[in-house]
Amino acid sequence: MLRGLLSAIGVYSLYHRWLRMQIDPDRLPEHIGVILDGNRRWASAREMIPWEGHRLGAEKVKKFLEWALDLGIKTVTLYAFSTENFNRSEEEVQELMRIYEENLNEVIKADVIHEHQVRINAIGRIGLLPERLRRLVAEVEDATKDYDRFYLNIALAYGGRAEIVDATKEIAIKVKKGELEPGDIDEGLIEEHLYTSYLPQQDPDLIIRTSGESRLSNFLIWQSAYSELFIVDVYWPDFRLIDFERAIRAYQSRYRRYGK
Repeated sequence: MLRGLLSAIGVYSLYHRWLRMQIDPDRLPEHIGVILDGNRRWASAREMIPWEGHRLGAEKVKKFLEWALDLGIKTVTLYAFSTENFNRSEEEVQELMRIYEENLNEVIKADVIHEHQVRINAIGRIGLLPERLRRLVAEVEDATKDYDRFYLNIALAYGGRAEIVDATKEIAIKVKKGELEPGDIDEGLIEEHLYTSYLPQQDPDLIIRTSGESRLSNFLIWQSAYSELFIVDVYWPDFRLIDFERAIRAYQSRYRRYGK
């Protein structure tokens, strides 16, 4: 059994090195979005309570961030909790909020964040989150606000349609006040009012979704108009470095025409 395990590790290591050699460091995606899907199903398959899957998923997020930083990916946006997720059981939502608190407390002290100068922001209807979590989000954002080498966006209480509605309301208020004319409204103006407006590149080049589901689920609806999609048939806690490298390789193999 040990021999078989060592053999599997050896094969994995070889495959990882082979994949890494195929990745062109000059053609990396600037911005990657990730739909972290399958935590509950991972737990259910092992007859565990749902939030045990979420805890393992949170540990995988830390690994993923290390992989992205190692490759030099400038911006990562993680779909952690949608507006629809509030419809889950009260107990599960409370456990999820507790997991986010624990991990944000770790993040603010993590050497990797400060060494790589990662700016962290939560995007979404943050006012819907519990007060303790809102205060912690503000603390993390304040501690990293001057960093600009890398960007980590955590979509919490997020919905792509809600984002467009919120942007539209802000623009409508400015029109009502006479600060804007209706004729001033174009794509650029809308983008200036999205949650992601502070980013050097709002639109993700690549969106990765785990669990085998092939839909966006209300994630970055505006920004993903021309994103490349990569579907991975594993639950998020089982996502591996080689899965990430395969996604990068697939992205680099595609010819992006932007409708031309």
